[in-house]
Amino acid sequence: MIDLPQSGLFVGRVWRAGIGPALVTLRDKHVFDITTRAAPTMRDLLEHPDPAGFVADLPGEDIGGLEEIARASVEPWEGEATRLLSPSDLQALKACGVTFARSMVERVIEERAAGDPAKAEEIRARVARAIGDSLRDLVPGSSEAAEVKRLLQAEGLWSQYLEVGIGPDAEVFTKSQPMSAVGWGASVGLHPISHWNNPEPELVLAVSSTGRIVGATLGNDVNLRDVEGRSALLLGKAKDNNASAALGPFIRLLDRDFTLDHLRRLELTMVVEGEDGFRLDGRSSVAEMSRDPIDLVRQTRGRHHQYPDGFMLYLGTMFAPIQDRDAPGQGFTHHAGDLVSISCSELGTLTNRVRLSTEAPEWTFGTAALMRNLAGRGLL
Repeated sequence: MIDLPQSGLFVGRVWRAGIGPALVTLRDKHVFDITTRAAPTMRDLLEHPDPAGFVADLPGEDIGGLEEIARASVEPWEGEATRLLSPSDLQALKACGVTFARSMVERVIEERAAGDPAKAEEIRARVARAIGDSLRDLVPGSSEAAEVKRLLQAEGLWSQYLEVGIGPDAEVFTKSQPMSAVGWGASVGLHPISHWNNPEPELVLAVSSTGRIVGATLGNDVNLRDVEGRSALLLGKAKDNNASAALGPFIRLLDRDFTLDHLRRLELTMVVEGEDGFRLDGRSSVAEMSRDPIDLVRQTRGRHHQYPDGFMLYLGTMFAPIQDRDAPGQGFTHHAGDLVSISCSELGTLTNRVRLSTEAPEWTFGTAALMRNLAGRGLL
């Protein structure tokens, strides 16, 4: 199930049957609606000078046990039930790519294979012979990184992915639109043109409009390897589709017991369980990132770009599956019905089932619908 730790201040969002979206917190494994006491939106709550201190003693309405609401959150939903939503609402959904050495090499392979998984194994061996682990300890933008770039260019192995992996500028892109992320129990969607794809388990930062990191959650930055591999200019099609961004189950707010230093040491694990009996295990360690989370936030927001509603920032993953599933040398790709569970002992477990984006529920409740709903309830 959700597997949240017993300690920690958690906030999230639910769809309340007959009412609409509500802000909630957790107490003694029960879900408390704090919308009327806290703020109408998660964006507003995270703008508070001390979100954790504010929420800690806030009264709320007990709307049910967490496990009961979680069971009702598993798609397909039966009628209108109170269920979990993505914990973000008005925030921009941003993501960083190529922040780990392992995933950086896999992106080079995708590019060289032009989206063809059959070519990937041969290219992987060639790149490994040329690069090995020499990139793992490089500081992006350093003089040592510049020398590695020169050497790789001389060998004809330079890539745009290595540029953002060890160069001075991080890759930061728009993952999806505000209000479009799906939460725990919902389907995650794959564009039907893709035949080589994978989940990406990631730590996701909740960042206020001033650039302050106020919390964290788990995310699945669903990736279409063949689409992006054909051309980096197809990044939008590879990353931003119906149900392609998952977040949850809740945002854990930073406080004295959960700090930025804790974030830097988090370990994420992932299990993919197929209806065909296939199982894939993976992990992603924030400590192995080549860029610090604060640097990634600064490269996202500053005088060059503002986010008045804050943003959720996927930090990238070291997980790039190469385990064969369907045939030797073909590597891993999703099958419809795969169950993806991304876990962290400090943040809980985010679980979603894989469907085609054309088969997942359509995204119909956007910002305008949220504003109308809140206004109708007298919350604006």
